[in-house]
Amino acid sequence: MSNIRHYRGLDISLLVYPHRATQAGFGRNYEEGFDASIRISEPDAGIDSLRSRVFRVPGTRPFSNTGDARRACLAYAEQLIDADGAGRPIWGHA
Repeated sequence: MSNIRHYRGLDISLLVYPHRATQAGFGRNYEEGFDASIRISEPDAGIDSLRSRVFRVPGTRPFSNTGDARRACLAYAEQLIDADGAGRPIWGHA
């Protein structure tokens, strides 16, 4: 399954990662949950392009599993892209 989705002509990359980084010599720590970010870009835009931005998915605590994190990524990306049509361009978000 690809981590890149398409919505209204833009590419959305889903970035899901463990809440706590893995320490050297230890196994992965998935028990503490997952954090998520998204990259929204124009098709074929490089990661250094002005038309490619990364946004952290807001939340008060880590997601309990990767499925919840991925669903939150898509919902947040759609919210940002849809707000773009309301005169708040995603390329100008801080």
